[in-house]
Amino acid sequence: MLKIWGRASSVNVQKVLWAADELGLTYERIDVGGKFGGTETAAYRAMNPNGLIPVLQDSDGSLHWESNSVVRYLAARYDAAGAGLWLADPAARSQADRWMDWASSLLGEPMRVLFWGLVRDPVKADLNAMTRAEDQAADYWARLDAHLATRPFVAGDRLTMGDIPAACQLQRWLLFPITRPALPHLAAWHDRLSQRPGYAKHIMVPMT
Repeated sequence: MLKIWGRASSVNVQKVLWAADELGLTYERIDVGGKFGGTETAAYRAMNPNGLIPVLQDSDGSLHWESNSVVRYLAARYDAAGAGLWLADPAARSQADRWMDWASSLLGEPMRVLFWGLVRDPVKADLNAMTRAEDQAADYWARLDAHLATRPFVAGDRLTMGDIPAACQLQRWLLFPITRPALPHLAAWHDRLSQRPGYAKHIMVPMT
């Protein structure tokens, strides 16, 4: 059985849990990180020297960390036929890969600033940084909205691993008490995602 270390409220852990559910995998989740602690122990650092969550241990004993990398691993390992999250064709898979990386390299920073300022530690929020992050996040979401104008999911006509990182962030953005631009294609994408049991179970939850 797969083991997933990480608290369920972490957006990075949520990516892996949702991917595992989409692939029909059975797993055990172990609470680590945040109020649960445990990431500084020698045993945990032996699994992930960075002391971050999540960590995935496959049934063969192999260890995997960095959330996007774990999602890619699960998709490749358990969907080799390329009928679900994985895309067997390299050119098609590049479409998924780029939006996974985009969600971390560009979207991730303003979303992190907003999350900490609005949810995790509002007392210490830098209002100027919050304003910049709100504007920047809106600009990035508008880019994805334009991309989704011609396709139902980020890599084409079905959900793939490429949707998972940004989709996890989208739920948070929709819950933030901020002013958001009208982005109809993004809203339609969210409606489609909401119909998926794994998204409803792991992503459509209160932020803490």
